[in-house]
Amino acid sequence: METKLTRTNTILFLSFLFLTNAFIATCHEVDDESEFSYDRESENGPTHWGEINPEWKMCNSGKLQSPIDLLNERVEVVSHLGRLHRSYKTSSYATLLNRGHDMMLRWEGGAGHIKINGTKYQLNQAHWHSPSEHTINGRRFDLEVHLVHESEDGKTAVVGIMYKIGRADPFLSMIESDLKALAHTKNVERNIGVIDPKKVKLGSRKYYRYIGSLTVPPCTQDVVWTIVRKVRTVTKEQMKLIREAVHDESETNSRPVQATNKRTIRLYRPNDPKE
Repeated sequence: METKLTRTNTILFLSFLFLTNAFIATCHEVDDESEFSYDRESENGPTHWGEINPEWKMCNSGKLQSPIDLLNERVEVVSHLGRLHRSYKTSSYATLLNRGHDMMLRWEGGAGHIKINGTKYQLNQAHWHSPSEHTINGRRFDLEVHLVHESEDGKTAVVGIMYKIGRADPFLSMIESDLKALAHTKNVERNIGVIDPKKVKLGSRKYYRYIGSLTVPPCTQDVVWTIVRKVRTVTKEQMKLIREAVHDESETNSRPVQATNKRTIRLYRPNDPKE
C-alpha cells in the first residue's frame, strides 16, 4: 500500500514539475527569434505570430497585448503608486547576445530588483527596439529599451524608456565597443564584464503604469509595464549601431501598437512638484 502511495506521489510530483517548467517556458521571451519577423507583409510577420507556434497563440487572441498608445485622454493621473525604487547591484556581470531581431544584455544571476505592490522583481535582461514600440499621443520615438524583471513566482515586470535623437546615451556609450565587436559576428554571446544597471538613467520620477504583455512571442500577458514619462536622447550613430549589430537585414524591430481594450492606464505624478 505504501509502495503504491509512494509511486502515486512521485507521479504527481513529476507532473507538477513538468507543468511548472512548461508554464515558465511559455512565459519567457524566446532567445532564438528567427521563427518570426517584423515584416508586416510576411507570413511570419506580427499579424501571424499567433499562428506560427501553438504556445504563441496569445499574440493573436490576447486582449491585454503590448505595446499600446499612451493617449492623454485615457490616462488617469495618480500619486499613490509611489516612486519606482530600483535596488540594483552595481557589480553585476553581463553578456551580450544577438537573438535574431534584437541585442539582449543579460545579467548573470540577476542584477538586483525593483519592488511593485510589495513584490520583488529581479532584473534579468535589457534589450532595444527601434523605433519605439510604445507611443505617446500617437507619436513614435526613435528607440526604446526594455528592462525585463521577474518575480520568484514567474511574473514579469518591464521598465520601458523611450529615446529621441540628440545627445549620446551614457549607458550605450559604455557598451559601444562590445556592440561594434558583435557587429562582425553572429549567434555569439559575448561576455562584457561588470555592467552597472544603475547607469541606465530614468531622468524622471513620472511614469505610466498598465497591465500588458511581452511584445515578442510568446506574448505572455499580465506583464506589469512601467513606461518612464521623460523621453531621453541617443545619437543617430548609437541607434544605427544597435540595428547593424543584429544582422537581420531589417531597419525596424518594433511590434505595431495593439488595442487598448479599455484598460486602465495610470500616470504617476508626485504630489511634491520638486520630485
